[in-house]
Amino acid sequence: MAHTGTSDALTGEGALPAFHAEPGALYVVATPIGNLRDVTLRALDILRSADIVAAEDTRVTATLLRRHGIAARPMSLRAHNEALQSGTVIAALAGGKSVALVSDAGTPAVSDPGARLVRAVREAGLRVVPIPGPSALATAIAAAGLRAERFVFLGFLPQQHKARTDLLEACAALPLALVLYEAPHRVRATVAALHASLGERELVVARELTKAFETLTALPLGDAPAWFAADAHRERGEFVLMVDAPVDTSPAGVSAEAQRWLRVLSGELPPARAARVVAEMTGAPRDALYRLAMAARAGDEA
Repeated sequence: MAHTGTSDALTGEGALPAFHAEPGALYVVATPIGNLRDVTLRALDILRSADIVAAEDTRVTATLLRRHGIAARPMSLRAHNEALQSGTVIAALAGGKSVALVSDAGTPAVSDPGARLVRAVREAGLRVVPIPGPSALATAIAAAGLRAERFVFLGFLPQQHKARTDLLEACAALPLALVLYEAPHRVRATVAALHASLGERELVVARELTKAFETLTALPLGDAPAWFAADAHRERGEFVLMVDAPVDTSPAGVSAEAQRWLRVLSGELPPARAARVVAEMTGAPRDALYRLAMAARAGDEA
């Protein structure tokens, strides 16, 4: 008889019963982000018992399955074929099969393929069951020690310059930490873009989490380009970048939005003119804005 309860009471006696994938259910299974021993017991139960394992990269998933003695041969479900394969998965579920969905690492549908399939399965009136476990996002935040009590997750930033700049500037005034993923070949350009749009804030770089060369480093955002340039090894691996919330050091009456506009306009206008324009736009006191603009200019010239 299948065991699919949502919780198990810990009685201290005997082993917990194994879970078994049920017919007609899609299981969204989190897998290790690096260290293969981070897989959960329930994830292994589902991977062993599911009729089909749908994987972002069948080679990566096959390695995980072999390490745990699971004989399943995964089918491919990646970003480029997700729409097509969703129909195949739904047909299998409707026919009484069980399906386990995994990505290369971490939790599917979090900056990885899967969200389109999950939505299609729900719209078809079929079951979706989350199997929680590793997540680079949660792992990085837990070890970062951010001051911010709240954050916004941006995933991978747009590659187009204007789209990336528009997104960052829309988030700049938020009193939140910003968390994003990045690939090694873009990380230096990304930290430069973060500094240009967000100004001086603290950055925490989490690299190769749970792997042999895991590193977590906190530094001022403005120092990040030089920090990466100082050692080529720092650009290798997969990254979670966390920019802490801005520290409120603004003079009375000068909002974070006004400071953002002042920072943007000061690059194009003299301090007095920039302060006057921002005062007209936001209602912030012009003299306070002028002092901020002059202080910023002095810092740039130092």
